[in-house]
Amino acid sequence: MMSDAPAAPEVLTVGHSNHPIDRFFDLVAGHGVNALVDVRTSPFSRFAPQFNREALAASARERGLAYVFLGRELGGRPSDPRLVDANGVADYVGMARTAEFADGIARVMQGLGKGYRIALTCSERCPTECHRCLLVARQIGAEGVRTAHILFDGRREEQVETEARILTLAGKSASLFEDAGSVLDEAYAKRARMVAWRRPPPQS
Repeated sequence: MMSDAPAAPEVLTVGHSNHPIDRFFDLVAGHGVNALVDVRTSPFSRFAPQFNREALAASARERGLAYVFLGRELGGRPSDPRLVDANGVADYVGMARTAEFADGIARVMQGLGKGYRIALTCSERCPTECHRCLLVARQIGAEGVRTAHILFDGRREEQVETEARILTLAGKSASLFEDAGSVLDEAYAKRARMVAWRRPPPQS
């Protein structure tokens, strides 16, 4: 018997990498995306200018997609020095606790409530290399929303599959003698320390 219940909302993520613009939009269209939420702090690229903020917004409009820039709220490069650790690395845990970040997550939730099928957009090719997965999608998942990633070749990877890779990259695995949530938290933290934005050293 078929159910008339609406499908549970979900949020996807995608990295633009060095895709030609048409290929990028083919990828998101293939997953039914009709809204892009740009989570880049600095939405500009010398190597892929087709993804500069204004160019990407215009390309989205031409194809009938909504575009929203939330790099100030959900970007991975904090301007507040309190959100950078002693080694100059962006503190994802601290960032997730800010009112600004909460406002950004609320905006994404509002979009879902209006029926948009959203892809969080950043530049890194792989989700395990990017705050869109390690910070933003993780927090959205904590809100009870399913999350998944559009990979470079167009395949879909569920967040739980991505988390399995994060565990492997951190040299960790599930254990009967450890709390699974704590192990995953440690794996996320270790991955973030490796790939998160680092504050440039002061100029001499």
